[in-house]
Amino acid sequence: MSDTTSNTAEKLTTSDGKPLKASFAKALRRQKMRALILIAPLLLFVLISFAAPIVDMLFRSVQNEIVPETLPRTVTALESWDPASGELPDEFVFAAQRDDLIIAAERKQHTRLGSRLNYEMTGMSSLFRKTGRRVDDFGEIFTEQFEDLNGAWVEPATWVSLMASEDWIAAQTEWASADDDTVAEPAFEVSEAAKEALPRTAEIYAGFANVIQTEDEDSPTEEEPWNPVYAALYGDLIANPDAAANYSGATAELLATAAAAVPDFEATTAREEFIDADEDWGSLDVWQTLYRFKGPYTAGYYLAALDAQMTADGIEMVPEDQRIYLLLFMRTLVLSVVITFSCLILGYPIAFLLSHLPLRSANLLMILVLLPFWTSLLVRTSAWKVLLQQQGVINDILVFIGLVSDDGRLALINNATGTVIAMTHILLPFMILPLYSVMKTISPTYVRAAKSLGATDWTAFWRIYFPQTVPGIGAGAVLVFILSIGYYITPELVGGTSGIFISNRIAYHISSSLNWGLAAALGTLLLVVVLLCFVIYDKLVGIDNVKLG
Repeated sequence: MSDTTSNTAEKLTTSDGKPLKASFAKALRRQKMRALILIAPLLLFVLISFAAPIVDMLFRSVQNEIVPETLPRTVTALESWDPASGELPDEFVFAAQRDDLIIAAERKQHTRLGSRLNYEMTGMSSLFRKTGRRVDDFGEIFTEQFEDLNGAWVEPATWVSLMASEDWIAAQTEWASADDDTVAEPAFEVSEAAKEALPRTAEIYAGFANVIQTEDEDSPTEEEPWNPVYAALYGDLIANPDAAANYSGATAELLATAAAAVPDFEATTAREEFIDADEDWGSLDVWQTLYRFKGPYTAGYYLAALDAQMTADGIEMVPEDQRIYLLLFMRTLVLSVVITFSCLILGYPIAFLLSHLPLRSANLLMILVLLPFWTSLLVRTSAWKVLLQQQGVINDILVFIGLVSDDGRLALINNATGTVIAMTHILLPFMILPLYSVMKTISPTYVRAAKSLGATDWTAFWRIYFPQTVPGIGAGAVLVFILSIGYYITPELVGGTSGIFISNRIAYHISSSLNWGLAAALGTLLLVVVLLCFVIYDKLVGIDNVKLG
């Protein structure tokens, strides 16, 4: 039997002699490839326009790279500081902050850094802006004393011979002799002797040379170093009086003379300079904030989105008078449910009528339902502002028919009531259309059969007709709820302070406060809420019961 089967399988080949199974698999692969090629443009469009922005939003909600990138030395120095000690960081941290800030100020990055940290602690923006204007003067007292000691310290060539590697000096000399403006000067390189003997001076001078070459498009051979470079040289010579041993000739002699003189210099500390520039640098809160947000990633945006904050004692809720986002999330959910329910109450009878009218009358009514789609959203919302205001059409009618007095006109605009009314009108077609498409498919014979068996009109409707419309209700409710939870224009125009949604706050942080991290965190939480509602709906109703027709 097995031999017969084996022989039969061997005989199953195509006309060109290839095994039928392999040929079939090849044809199937071709078919899948053609299908993939056909959907490739749509797939790329979805990935670029939908998936990529969501991934970018998720990344921005935890991104905090501006702090370690702008203050790399400070971040490293802060590792040795205990923020719970109750004491300010030591001089090493302040000196690192001075070196970072002078470079950041030259590159105009200190204001961006201040704005970022201002999200975490009010006043940080002005602190960095004010200090950035004065950091040029930090270390000036050392510059004057070095220059008084020997005029050679004024000369850029002295610093080049002290800091630059021999290879860079040779390359720079060749570049200068070529006198070709189209070729950039070789990137500055610090000598190993400088790194070993004068480590802090070498590091800040390298930063100075880089800024001179990249930002000012100039050469360190023609520019006098910043004042903080002199301050770093003072610190290195105090720490290593034998630094001249790494050099030879006039440079070694100059450095040895300076090393012998610096103990008698009038000195100041970086801490004193910072606190003199702004007394807030003497605040422990400022340094604890820097410590907490020194990493490239942070949960700070999500904590802020949940009205919480990270303190030295751990995560705490912000004061009650500053909690706004949880209230906005709750208001958005509640008003979205109210709007969805309002659309269902108003849309169900209209969809029922549409599905039972003669075709000609139904088409005319359908045009009226679709009419809002053909009108600008801004125009519709503006129309509601006119209708709902206290001196508007609706209040005038209510006063005219005597339902309200002239002094007791209703507040229908710039509050949650205005948001519900306007958004119910705008989103009503999204409820009617799924309901209508489902109702149109329901055979009237079911209701007639129920009535023929003795059911009343209400019983036939509630027990026979209504259950068949549940898929349409589900589709309409999901559409309206998800659309309303992310609505922006209508709450902004008619909601006032008590009728705005969380989406309005997201828009504010994107366009006004420029706190994109917090906006991304709020958007991510909103996405999570929508997905959670979707899962709950699937568990309670079943997503398979949602039908559009």
